[in-house]
Amino acid sequence: MEISKSDWKLYRDKMPGWQENYMDRLNKQYIALLSSEKGNPSDRFWELDKRIKRDRKHPGVIIEMRRSSAFFDIADLIAQKVITYDDLADFSDTLKEAVKMILDRQGMLLP
Repeated sequence: MEISKSDWKLYRDKMPGWQENYMDRLNKQYIALLSSEKGNPSDRFWELDKRIKRDRKHPGVIIEMRRSSAFFDIADLIAQKVITYDDLADFSDTLKEAVKMILDRQGMLLP
């Protein structure tokens, strides 16, 4: 099953905002890490370095958007807590049902 043209366009339009929101959350976590009084400054620096290296590969930061994998990518964004199922409100029922089915198969419970 392939994503519809309208859902594909909406996905491409929404993805940059979703990524910006996710990276904003990461930045706040990084600030909290660096502002912490736990450990010494070098420990916090190296922990931040490790987090950034891990986070830069996260789909909330970078994703190769392909129409053929859009349903799975959107489900992954939900599973990885980049977005919530509620963020799909503007999408077609077909897309929402496909994503829900994928998440159900992964054992994720949705409201």
